[in-house]
Amino acid sequence: MSSRTNFDASKLPNNLPEVAKMTAQLVALKSTDPGSYEEEIETFIKTWIVNSCSFSLPNKKEMFPIIQEVEVFPHRRCLRATIPSATTSFDSSTLPPSDLTFICHMDTVTDGDGWDSETPAFNPVYKDGLLYGRGSCDMKGGLACALLAFRDACQTCKTQKTLPQKSLSVIFTVDEEANMRGVERVIDAGWVGEKGWVLDAEPTNNAIRGSHKGRTWFKITVTGITAHASTPWKGADAIAAMAIVINEIRTAVQSLPTHPELGSSTVTFGQILGGYQPYVVPDKAELWVDMRLAPPTTTQAAERIVQQAIKRAQTEICGTHASYDITGNRPSVVLPKDSELLAQLLSCAESCNTPAKLDIFTGYTDTAVIASTCRNTECMSYGPGELERAHKPNEYVPVEDLTRVYRVFKSLIKSTICDF
Repeated sequence: MSSRTNFDASKLPNNLPEVAKMTAQLVALKSTDPGSYEEEIETFIKTWIVNSCSFSLPNKKEMFPIIQEVEVFPHRRCLRATIPSATTSFDSSTLPPSDLTFICHMDTVTDGDGWDSETPAFNPVYKDGLLYGRGSCDMKGGLACALLAFRDACQTCKTQKTLPQKSLSVIFTVDEEANMRGVERVIDAGWVGEKGWVLDAEPTNNAIRGSHKGRTWFKITVTGITAHASTPWKGADAIAAMAIVINEIRTAVQSLPTHPELGSSTVTFGQILGGYQPYVVPDKAELWVDMRLAPPTTTQAAERIVQQAIKRAQTEICGTHASYDITGNRPSVVLPKDSELLAQLLSCAESCNTPAKLDIFTGYTDTAVIASTCRNTECMSYGPGELERAHKPNEYVPVEDLTRVYRVFKSLIKSTICDF
C-alpha cells in the first residue's frame, strides 16, 4: 500500500526554489522508522535519477550514472548512483569507493504527537521562510541538496561529453534512525572505505561537524527474591539493588576525564522496568543505559564501571544477582584538523559568502560509522537546518538554508570533481 499523502504541490509558492520543492516532495513520501520505512522513497529517488540524471558518452557502452542497490531488510534497500572517473577502468558490479561521496539516510523518526493543525507532518507547508514537515530538517532537506547537486554534475558531464577526473557518488541509506544497519551494509558492499571523502547532509546549523562522542548502550538485569512487603527480609529487592547500580554508574561517569573538544562523558538511564505491586518485594528489574563517551574513555572502561556497580549492588542487597549485555557499541571519532575535505569545504562555504564554523556532532551519524569502522579520517557532516529541530513536532527547515547548502555542494563538486 502506498504511503503517499494527499500532498498538493500547487499549494507551494511558484517562486519557491527547486531545492525546496524537491524537499517538499520527499517529505510527502512517508518513510518513518518504524512505520512506512523506505521502499517508496527509494523507488522515487531511483526513478528520479534515471529520468533526470542519465547520460551517455561517445565510445562508452554504459549509461551513466551507474546505479547499484543492496537489500538490508526485505523491501528496504540502500541505493548508490556513481559518476566514475575518466581514468578508472571499472566493472559496474564492483565500483570502488568514490573520490567524493554524499551519503543521506532516507528514513525519518515517526511523526509523534504535538503537531499543529496548520503544519501537518506529511503534507509540507511553507510559511514565513520555513518549510514544515517530518524529515524536512532530518534529513530530506539535505538529501534534496545532494540529489540536485549530483544532477547538476551529471548535466555537466553530458555537456562536456566526458567523465570527470575524479569520481562522484550519492548514497541513500536505510535504518539510520534505528540501528544503522544500512550504512553497515554499505560498508560491507565496498561502496565506502578507508579512502575517499564522505560527507553526509545532516542538519548542522551552518557548521561542519566531524567529531563524535562514542555511543555505548547497556541492558542491565537484576534478579532477586519475591516476598510480602511486610516481611522484606524474606526477599531480595531487585529494584533497591538497581538503584545502587544507577547511583554507582552515575557517580563513576561524572568522574571520567574530559576531552578538549568533545567535553565530558554522559550517561542517561533511559528506561527501567520492574516490580508487580507496591506490597510485593520485586524479584526483577531491567534497566537500559545510554553512555556517550568522550576520549580517552572507551567501551571497555564503561564496561568496568558497570561491573563495579553490579558488584556493589550484589554486596549491599544480599540475594540479588545482576548481569548485563552491551546492546550498542559505537566508538568515538575525532576529526583531524588537517583534514583535506574540511579545508575544501570551509573554502567552498567561504566562496559562497556563507562561511562555516567547526563544531562537534552530539549524536551519531552514518559518517561516524564509516569513520570508525573504515578508519577513514575524511568523514563529516554539513547540511541545512538546525540540529535542535530534528525529531521534534512541527519540524522545519529554513528555505534559505536549503539554497545555501545546495550552493556549497555544487561548489564542492565543481572544485574537486567536475573541474575538467
